[in-house]
Amino acid sequence: MGNKFAWLKRSEHNYLLPFVIVVTTVVALWLLFFAHNSVLNWIRASVEVKNQQKEMTRLQTEIDQMESEIQTLSTNKDSLEKFARDTYHFAAPGEDVYIVE
Repeated sequence: MGNKFAWLKRSEHNYLLPFVIVVTTVVALWLLFFAHNSVLNWIRASVEVKNQQKEMTRLQTEIDQMESEIQTLSTNKDSLEKFARDTYHFAAPGEDVYIVE
C-alpha cells in the first residue's frame, strides 16, 4: 500500500501542491478573519457576553440592596424619618437644618 499523496509528487502535478496550499491558506484566513461567523466574531461575542453577565450581576446586587432598603423603610418609621431627613433634608417644625457639602 503506497503513500496516499504520492500522486502529488509526480512531475506532471508539480503545480498542484502549491495551488492546494494557497487555496487552503486563503480559505483558512477567510474563515478566521473575514467570514460572518469568523473566530474573531466569536471572541468578540464571548467578551460581550462576559461583560453583560458582569453588568447583570452588578445590577442584581443593586436591586437586592434597594429591595432591602424598601423593606426597612416600609416597616420601620424611625428609619423612614432618618432617610427623609438625610436624603431630602427634611426637618421637624422649629428645627434648623445646615447642609454642608
